[in-house]
Amino acid sequence: MANRGPSYGLTREVQSKIDKKYEAELEERLVEWIVVQCGVDKPAPGKIEFQNWLKDGIVLSELINSLYGDKKPIKTIKKSGMVFKQMEQISLFLKAAETYGITKTDMFQTVDLFEGKDLAAVQRTLMALGSLAVTKDDGCYKGDPSWFHRKSQENKREFSDEQLSEGKNVIGLQMGTNRGASQAGMSYGRPRQILNNP
Repeated sequence: MANRGPSYGLTREVQSKIDKKYEAELEERLVEWIVVQCGVDKPAPGKIEFQNWLKDGIVLSELINSLYGDKKPIKTIKKSGMVFKQMEQISLFLKAAETYGITKTDMFQTVDLFEGKDLAAVQRTLMALGSLAVTKDDGCYKGDPSWFHRKSQENKREFSDEQLSEGKNVIGLQMGTNRGASQAGMSYGRPRQILNNP
């Protein structure tokens, strides 16, 4: 990890906008859920403490393993002081979360957490993970289900061949209608004449 000095100008503005997306109330709810789900110690409140708590990837790995039930996707979870090992642990979490069903657009990048670039993205990923766990309802989710919203479910419908053929005879309202149409009162004017001038 490079040692960076203070940022100025546009870089500072962009980072300021990213930092404003971070929600302290959401942090509280996520910490409470992770503590209940994994049985880990609760960190002190605050953005920096939240980052340091998740930064080594251990808590995240415990979290994703607890959602899988018996089949643990991350076989070995080792605490390490080496930066590349910690980043590798975060990458293992992200891979397991994607396998669990989190979309790529909901995922944070490793540097977002490790370097604290975008902790709001980390919150969004954890929210998506919690929502998916509540929606799956497979018995692995622990905690209050009202902490997360349920994702929409498929509502598949089956139609018989007779119903499908009936539907072909109906003109949908998007097609328009000719009911009440007439040409009464329409004035067309004189037809255009072509003059041949010699």
